[in-house]
Amino acid sequence: MIRVGILGATGYTGLEALEWLLRHPKVQIVAATSRQANGNMLSDAHPRLVGRLKLLLEDLTPELLNERCDVVFSCLPHGASAHRITQLLKLGCKVIDLSPDYRLSDAALYQSWYGEKHPEPMRLGNTPYGLPELFADQLHHTQLIANPGSYATSAILPLAPLLKEKLIDPDDVIVDSIGSWSTEGRLHKFSNLFCEASESITTLSIGSHRELPEMVDVLCRFAGSKPRISFTAHLVPAERGILSTLYVRSRSGVTPNQLRECLHTYFYQTSFVRIVSNLPSTRFVHRTNYVDISVRENGDRITLVCALDNLVKGAAGAAIQNMNYMFSLDPTLGLVP
Repeated sequence: MIRVGILGATGYTGLEALEWLLRHPKVQIVAATSRQANGNMLSDAHPRLVGRLKLLLEDLTPELLNERCDVVFSCLPHGASAHRITQLLKLGCKVIDLSPDYRLSDAALYQSWYGEKHPEPMRLGNTPYGLPELFADQLHHTQLIANPGSYATSAILPLAPLLKEKLIDPDDVIVDSIGSWSTEGRLHKFSNLFCEASESITTLSIGSHRELPEMVDVLCRFAGSKPRISFTAHLVPAERGILSTLYVRSRSGVTPNQLRECLHTYFYQTSFVRIVSNLPSTRFVHRTNYVDISVRENGDRITLVCALDNLVKGAAGAAIQNMNYMFSLDPTLGLVP
């Protein structure tokens, strides 16, 4: 059995990881950490776990975590995650980081977007990016995996194959994403109150979302140069889900059907990416690890639509996929009925 610990277990991502790990036939959950709720039962923070998981929330040292765990899922905020992970890696513990701390390729880029220096700059650009559909060969037997962002996943999966095959213009890509409020985490702030968020669609950011450099950074590997992406994120009063609409210009003579066939070729052997004929909806991927992608002609552009569950494929489900690769297990284990 793989002994798993969760850093920052009281948030939405921590809960989602715990619920999916409980179904995993090769996993034993042995540790859950929280500084604020230290000493309380995990089920006090997450009543859904009452009678399903009897575990104390603890503020464990890296040494104790390493003794108990074969792998740790870090669900801590950026900055805090890297500092804890640095200590765990020195002890030899395996880690899957669900924060953005190891996703980018260089320290200067990280500092410019997050406003602080990275504690392990040499790992940036050398840590496998945990999107198995594109980088599976890098995930076996590694000590650290950077879990992708949820918005980034919804843009990178449709775009990467098309950029690699030079079917679309890399200098004219628009990504318009609609996300649920859980994409903002379990934050206690005014704008997250029910009376503020209910019945309201909000623009989250225009050109300043921290997953934009992640999209550009990763897609550069497929385009061969830095793509120009305009990214806007919106929030809707839903519990979970992301629907991204991507507007691209095809190269001269390239048809929508060629884009569709390219995506089919890249993903037909993968377990969780579905190229669908219907228009994707968050309803069809709700509480699953699936990603639905569709292609449509739209005037002088071509529209790609991508739907996923931000808490599953956008976070905990991807982390479990990555763990399966890390320990040479079936990548679908624990993620399908």
